[in-house]
Amino acid sequence: MSGSPAELPIVVLDALMPTAQRLVVNRRGSMVWEVEGNRGHYAVKLGYPIEATADWPGQPWTALAPAREGTVLHRLGFDDFAYGEWERGTWNFQPWHEGPDLYQLWEPCRGRESTVEPHTSVALGCVEALAELHSKGWAHGDVQPAHFIIGPERTHLIDLALARGGCVPESYDFPFRGCLVHYEAPEIARSVLATGEAEATQAADTYALGASLLISATGWRAVEYPDDAPRPVQREAVAAGRRRSVKVPGEMGELIDAMLSHSPEDRPTIYEVGKALS
Repeated sequence: MSGSPAELPIVVLDALMPTAQRLVVNRRGSMVWEVEGNRGHYAVKLGYPIEATADWPGQPWTALAPAREGTVLHRLGFDDFAYGEWERGTWNFQPWHEGPDLYQLWEPCRGRESTVEPHTSVALGCVEALAELHSKGWAHGDVQPAHFIIGPERTHLIDLALARGGCVPESYDFPFRGCLVHYEAPEIARSVLATGEAEATQAADTYALGASLLISATGWRAVEYPDDAPRPVQREAVAAGRRRSVKVPGEMGELIDAMLSHSPEDRPTIYEVGKALS
């Protein structure tokens, strides 16, 4: 990918002394490695600015995202992580969590011929991970299936770079401009369309988890729009509430419908979702 660094910065290599490393993600402005060494098993994130192209505007905030996540991890009281700056942006490393993400795990549930129903215990694990964050006064801001890692002992909620709820150093902070539109709540989409920014909230997280459970269980997005639609068109469909008539089989379906309510005040809290699933 043009513009992406070829290897980890020296400062990270010195800190972790890798014996094995694997590039896991390489997308515009962000790279993630799985790194193993004498110190342990880590996920290493590297951010750098996205340069403008004919199709995309420039995005300088991606360079700050790893360090911003590092400050959030610090505010939340986590340990065994570090973050800092390199010549093109910022980096962090944090413990690697083994396991499939929600979408991968529920692949057997999807498809017209499938007789496999999504398991309530998996959904409850995702709810508990999000509820733990909410209980500390934070909103995640970027809830999506790939950010729930279903481990052997518990579910981990990852990628906290967009989280809101506490003080973040101004040098690493940037406005919240929405997230992946498939999981964006209507009020977030409306605000981004109107002002270019929005406020991440716990109610929007609940909507995003409902959309995540729906697409993971059925393969269908919560809101209908063309696959190749530009983001403003996608957001207009979300803001207008153009919901698909897709149901998750089993008792989970009604709960997901409630989580996807158009108005934030009509959605259950994440604690109410957990109680219903329990």
